[in-house]
Amino acid sequence: MLLSSPGAVLLAALLAGAAQAAEPPPVPRCAATARFDLAAGSPEGAPEVCASADETTTFVFDSRVAVGAVEFQPRGRLAHWALGEDGLSLYVTPRADSLPGERVKVTVRFADGAVPASASFWLVGHAARGTRRVEVFRQPRPPEVLKKERDEAQAEARQCQEDKARLLAEREEPGGLMGAVWLEGAGVVAPDNIFDRVGERPANALRLEVAWSYSYTPTGESRPASVAVRLHLENPGAEPWTLAGAALVDATGEEVELARWQKAPIPANGAGAVVVGIEGERAQLGCPCTLKLWEATGPRTFTLGNVTFPVGQQAAH
Repeated sequence: MLLSSPGAVLLAALLAGAAQAAEPPPVPRCAATARFDLAAGSPEGAPEVCASADETTTFVFDSRVAVGAVEFQPRGRLAHWALGEDGLSLYVTPRADSLPGERVKVTVRFADGAVPASASFWLVGHAARGTRRVEVFRQPRPPEVLKKERDEAQAEARQCQEDKARLLAEREEPGGLMGAVWLEGAGVVAPDNIFDRVGERPANALRLEVAWSYSYTPTGESRPASVAVRLHLENPGAEPWTLAGAALVDATGEEVELARWQKAPIPANGAGAVVVGIEGERAQLGCPCTLKLWEATGPRTFTLGNVTFPVGQQAAH
């Protein structure tokens, strides 16, 4: 069997003894930035925007919103909201007890009375990821701007396809000890016990027992080709906990979605391990970072601050 890039097997190798990684469950994609073009006669139906209790979503308009013309339905489900002094920005933060899938409709009316006179959006609760910036356009934009946005969207779609192909290829790589041996011969795998340095949040649904971070630096290279985190977690809850998604937020606020592996759900009042990571250019993050884990439909999340990755001996020299 032919082996692809050795960095691709780092994550699978960390699950010692696992011959094959389980297919990750589907997770709704939540873009960090969303753009919407409003036009007269546009079809009914408000677009959806991911919202998380951990993050403020900022709406940026190209037309002023009228004072006192912001409505929420149902009311009382936001911890905070504010209209910017210039009327061009709206800041909304969901309450801490917001549930994944919970929906709040936001409606704004514009001050100039032109068509469209208003705009509505659905804030859809997500366990750990929220759209940070929503750009709303009522005025026509230059063709070159629209072309640039289309090119960016196509590039993101290609990246998603490449990530999917990579994940499928990793399933064919040697796992467990064999994978670790292969990596050891092709570069430097640097481990680091980060348990004493990371910060847990009081609201975490799981308790941290073990935390290791890893980086893989190919021979002759100075920067890591992939990074990973292995956690051993205790579930004090009454229901099993299944990892549905993971993301890493670096020191600049940049957020990347991680590949994830979990051999089995963490049982109620039991413990289990998860491994998450990423490779390629996106593995070269500016950490300390914040790691977020969430389940598919429930509100139970796990957030870990001050996550760092070791530097391989080659890079150090």
